[in-house]
Amino acid sequence: MPLSRRDFVKLGAVGLAAQWVPGGLMLPGGAQSGAAPSGGRPIGYAVVGLGRIAGHYIDGAKLSPHSKITALVSGHRDKAERMAAQYGVPTDSIYSYEDFDRIASNRAVDAVIVCLPNSMHAEYTIRGAKAGKHVLCEKPMAISSAECAQMIDACNVAHVKLMIAYRLHYEPITLKALDMVRSGRLGRLQLMEGAFGFPIGANEWRTNKALAGGGSVFDVGIYCVNAFRMFAGEEPVGIQGQVSTLDKGDPRFAEVEENVAWTMRFPSGVMATGTSTYGSYMGGFCRLHGQSGWLDVSPYGYQGMRVQGWCAAGADAGGSMVTIDETSEELDPLQFTHETDHFSQCILENRTPTTPGEEGLADLVCIEQIYKSAGVNL
Repeated sequence: MPLSRRDFVKLGAVGLAAQWVPGGLMLPGGAQSGAAPSGGRPIGYAVVGLGRIAGHYIDGAKLSPHSKITALVSGHRDKAERMAAQYGVPTDSIYSYEDFDRIASNRAVDAVIVCLPNSMHAEYTIRGAKAGKHVLCEKPMAISSAECAQMIDACNVAHVKLMIAYRLHYEPITLKALDMVRSGRLGRLQLMEGAFGFPIGANEWRTNKALAGGGSVFDVGIYCVNAFRMFAGEEPVGIQGQVSTLDKGDPRFAEVEENVAWTMRFPSGVMATGTSTYGSYMGGFCRLHGQSGWLDVSPYGYQGMRVQGWCAAGADAGGSMVTIDETSEELDPLQFTHETDHFSQCILENRTPTTPGEEGLADLVCIEQIYKSAGVNL
């Protein structure tokens, strides 16, 4: 029986999932609730890994009434000390990866934000849960669906919440487009297109398969996979993929592929085509085609999101047509403020996040199917 995304999350939340694949059944799930801090203070976060993405979370927290960075975890003490001084984090709240588990005794830390290379997400999510901390984990959730299941189980056992950092689920322009689709402004959804990519630099950790899990689809193609599932509102029942590398001698692609293309079919009959690359610039978009209109949501950057299109003014296809063109003028860090504050509110109000562990798990199942159908072993 085809499952909607909501059904998938509900089944995971009561532990009924065990082996979901497109067209099949499910996987373990459902983040439990942990204790919320008292006294009305903001939720305190430890940022694990101080690379580029961590800076966005730290800047976003500065704009937030509900979230605060209270600890840093890094393999470079000097870098952590500089950032701690800059953002007002006590030096006794700086941890290395080796002594990370001491975070359990730090009452100023309610949750951790995992900003590490993909292959480290599972370890530090599980260690964070065992320390009694809620976990906000960057996407992709892990490098395999099996690791995703372990992460979900660890958070359930520890009674802490797990959220995957799909920032566009909390971005106003994307939410506006989703509302248009769900309200019937496009009529019945028919087809979706998506693409995202950039020419990756040499010596990036993302070109190391052991760290990244795979190529561009793990990094940027996942935006398209997740958008297709979100806008369709259901899980795919058929996936086909292809991969290619144009220059076999390019050292960047010694371990991971350069280009990925795939199609997805959903139970309702909606079809989607996606592409991702590490070989050229593709700003990132999702284009939606309905019976009575279309929308283009782009780019997938940290600011300047825009929705354009032409669709029915009313819910029926016979209504008058209107042009849609709206751009977000929000500052760069606000996408991360929205995302982190959502998790903070879920902790404070004992709610399940909009993008729980099951959301990340479903995307990894899709990615595995893309590679499997392309004849690539992960």
